[in-house]
Amino acid sequence: MFFNLGFKNKTVKELRKNQGLTAKDLAMKLKVQTSLIKKVDDMKLKNVPQPLRDKLTPVLKGDKADKMPWL
Repeated sequence: MFFNLGFKNKTVKELRKNQGLTAKDLAMKLKVQTSLIKKVDDMKLKNVPQPLRDKLTPVLKGDKADKMPWL
């Protein structure tokens, strides 16, 4: 719980780049439109709407793909 204190204070773009993903790659993994990813790219993760944040968090943390129920 205390290991990711600054995780939600980083921008989606910064977290996405840390995982080596482009906006298009991230959109394909989440099965959403690329324009939606580009819209929230400059927002901090804590400011992203809850349904999208729930999908983004495991991918941006680098969790295993088998834990993501929508894939």
